[in-house]
Amino acid sequence: MERSDREPLMRKTSSSYHTFPQSTARRLDREYLRSLHNQRLYLAAFAAVLGNFSFGFALVYPSPVIPALEAHPNPALRLDQHTAPWFGSVFTLGAAAGGLSTMLLNDCLGRKLSIMFSALPSALGYALLAGAQGLWMLLLGRLLTGYAGGVTSASIPVYISEISHPGVRGMLGACPQIMAVLGSLVLYALGKYLRGLVLDWRWLAVAGEVPVLAMVLLLCFMPNSPRFLLSQGKEDEALGSLCWLRGEDTDYAREHEQIKDSVRKQSRRVSCAELKDPFLYKPILIAGGMRFLQQLSGVTCILVYLQPIFKKTSVILKPEYDAALVGLVRLSSVAIAAVSMDKAGRKILLFVSAGVMLVSNLTMGLYIHFVPASHNGTVANTSLASSANLPAEPTNYITLIPLLATMFFIMGYAMGWGPITWLLMSEILPLKARGVASGLCVVVSWLTAFTLTQFFLPAVNAFGLEVPFLFFAVISAGNILFTGCCVPETKGRSLEQIEAFFRTGRRSFLR
Repeated sequence: MERSDREPLMRKTSSSYHTFPQSTARRLDREYLRSLHNQRLYLAAFAAVLGNFSFGFALVYPSPVIPALEAHPNPALRLDQHTAPWFGSVFTLGAAAGGLSTMLLNDCLGRKLSIMFSALPSALGYALLAGAQGLWMLLLGRLLTGYAGGVTSASIPVYISEISHPGVRGMLGACPQIMAVLGSLVLYALGKYLRGLVLDWRWLAVAGEVPVLAMVLLLCFMPNSPRFLLSQGKEDEALGSLCWLRGEDTDYAREHEQIKDSVRKQSRRVSCAELKDPFLYKPILIAGGMRFLQQLSGVTCILVYLQPIFKKTSVILKPEYDAALVGLVRLSSVAIAAVSMDKAGRKILLFVSAGVMLVSNLTMGLYIHFVPASHNGTVANTSLASSANLPAEPTNYITLIPLLATMFFIMGYAMGWGPITWLLMSEILPLKARGVASGLCVVVSWLTAFTLTQFFLPAVNAFGLEVPFLFFAVISAGNILFTGCCVPETKGRSLEQIEAFFRTGRRSFLR
């Protein structure tokens, strides 16, 4: 089609987009969504979120491995009280570096190729862990797998958001979190299955290579994001990508023109002067604030130190079974969020999520503070790390309270502030800044996680276990206020409509 022939269609479609609140445009959008075929879209999303499966697997890799390495006969591989924390936390530094590099990778390579690129450091990191002959190989392996996790954290939500349509974007936006949780559960299951075998921790690293290779093979056959292709001037490829994702017998050309209209308005790269524009800085501040508050609510600390926390509070079940139970609750809660996100909306789930986290953290903090040590198993002047080696001898069913409080915290987090923060990041960021800003949000997230994780144990040893939980409760209350004051509802809206809201400030685009 010649340019002169295409321009009337573009103007007609653009007009339809700008008059979106009118009943005719809404009817056309609903009819279009009902006509779409989602099978190929689901396949592309599955191929991408295999990177999140690997991320979840690598994140909790130290859980069964640290005990094995602490008792390793080879001094070069043996972990002590100084090196073991670094083996766990250096992953978050790698993730922050990965997020930082994705600020360039997302716009230079594209979303799909950035995800595929993450397979290189991930495979190399697992290889170093599997064949480690010294501490430096262990730490470098953790750093590289963390770097790959940072790249996927910033690229996969953007890729899924840009290939999805409003009818399923919420459900697919929760899939990265579901796969990360599933990866963690598979790691725990393999850890128990391989326990007692020779070099079991090395075989766990070998198993980590499988989803990485599967991801690369599948993504070779998947299309790139139509929005990215249009931003690079590859109009024919973008149209072909949208046709493959939506189905040849659908009116995908109309969506193509809407996306092209949005891309045309954002053809130039972001300049420093443009950062003063509310169209850019408001969504960036909202996305970064959500990532900061998400980590500040304490989820990483609680997941990393879950078994020692249960030991210290002397819950009535064995800590390893408690951890598995919490993992299952987390997985089912994310699944519930995925199903309800496109029906109930983002904001209501964020409110419920933050409220449940607030009550859970407050309950945990007050329980530890007021219940006598003889009932809750808390041992005075005993560090959290050393308490992990103490036998748990619960004397009262009241010790179920820490387990239930933690389960409700994880449930609340997984229903809202876990998956929705990643989804909203990819929804509200403007196209011209989406690659850079998503990487920046990941950097903020993992630097916050690293700092909080490093200070968690000293705070517990200095002030007691209840102080961090009361702090997390205060942050959860702040999450409620932040959601009410700053977060827009994006349910059922196209990315172009969300951008129009931030550009014009007219809430009619979000109604």
